[in-house]
Amino acid sequence: MLGISVGIVLGLSPAAVVIPFALLFAVGINYLLETTDLWTDALLNLIYSSSLAISIIVLSFQGRYQGNLDTLLFGDILALQTADLVVSSLLLIGCSVFIGLTLRTQMLLTLHQPLAIARGVDVSFHRTTFIVLLALVVATSVKAIGALLVGAFVVIPACAARSLSRNFTGYVLLSAGLGALSAAMGIFSSALFNLPSGPSIVVAQFVLFLVIFIRSGRSPLRAL
Repeated sequence: MLGISVGIVLGLSPAAVVIPFALLFAVGINYLLETTDLWTDALLNLIYSSSLAISIIVLSFQGRYQGNLDTLLFGDILALQTADLVVSSLLLIGCSVFIGLTLRTQMLLTLHQPLAIARGVDVSFHRTTFIVLLALVVATSVKAIGALLVGAFVVIPACAARSLSRNFTGYVLLSAGLGALSAAMGIFSSALFNLPSGPSIVVAQFVLFLVIFIRSGRSPLRAL
């Protein structure tokens, strides 16, 4: 969101600014991960909260844009243009190819990083590439989903898929499938009841999460 805010204040297209900012943030986060002892979740929350606060302060200098602050915070998936869909499609292809080619390596890095290092895996390269792709996906999703809700799209489907999957590959595929299903449900309910699209999708994700864990007989808190 910080890149979008700077672009608005400088009179530039937010779409042209957000990707360079996303790449810069990805490199910065990766550097901090390698040079500090902070947990990944703590570091990401620190960066996310700080950048969101700075973004709102930056937008305060552009008074005429404050009326659209809700769109930046909560998104409007129905306002996407052809260029946005093209960029999202290219990212989908790129991420799918990367995960497909490095699935075993990603599994090893996720489950046992010291073993991955012992087997000669270039941890820095794979982690940097993953973070860069994640940053690009988040940056391009802010317009549709909003800065406050984009984290839910990353976390909730993965939590829901955790109890259904029996292996790492199934976990990845189920996470993507549940994310797509909840997006379709959210858009449908948004159009049917005239509700905000981004929050509707997040609510659909949360409902799926609850249904899956209630049917599995486990407490939803164990997946978090």
